[in-house]
Amino acid sequence: MDAAAAERPSFAALKAGLDVRAGGRIVAAVSDALSTGFPEFDRALAGGFPRGTIATLEGPPTSGRTAILASVLAQATRSGPAAVVDDGTLYPPDLQRAGVCLERLLVINAQTPVAVARCADILLRSRAFAVIAMPAASLRATVWSRLGALAHKAGAVLLPLGAVAATELAYFASTRVRCAIDRVVWSGSGVLCELQGYEVLVHVLKHRRAAPGATARLGIGVTPGQPQPLLRAVNQ
Repeated sequence: MDAAAAERPSFAALKAGLDVRAGGRIVAAVSDALSTGFPEFDRALAGGFPRGTIATLEGPPTSGRTAILASVLAQATRSGPAAVVDDGTLYPPDLQRAGVCLERLLVINAQTPVAVARCADILLRSRAFAVIAMPAASLRATVWSRLGALAHKAGAVLLPLGAVAATELAYFASTRVRCAIDRVVWSGSGVLCELQGYEVLVHVLKHRRAAPGATARLGIGVTPGQPQPLLRAVNQ
């Protein structure tokens, strides 16, 4: 067997560990990543949100970031517990309709940045949760550094949600994603038309384990008679 033939299995194994679909760039696939529930989004993230890191979901309240969070929580609670530090904006029955197993979801209310940080600290130190969501509170760099170190030790994804990540959070976040409503879909016509769903465009602003700049378009469907979006993937 010549040298070229001997190298083929090794090259095939290397190629299998790469994702070449992120905008034409070759990026390393993250084998232990947390799935978002959207195949296109997972590919843009080279497999999903890397465990043991801080990852932000950024955008205004109407950007679709909460629907994406619900999908991530649904994926996580299929096999284990997840936690949310809530400032009063989440409604658990809506999360349940999006597929989240509420029996495996711990929701803690916190109204101030200090309380949010303390709750996240305790949850991370417990090492009991695959994902912990929290408001993107205005915290000092030392606090985000500590939370990032705790997330690394716990192998958890710390997921702050906010309009825009502050400088301190943007620095310590391994992954940053910006969300925006791209298209609203209506059924029927005229004044009697009903909301059928909408499409969210997500843009990977930062990714320390892959090339940034990838995008994905996600479809959020609405079941008639239910105001809360249910999640589905858009086939592209």
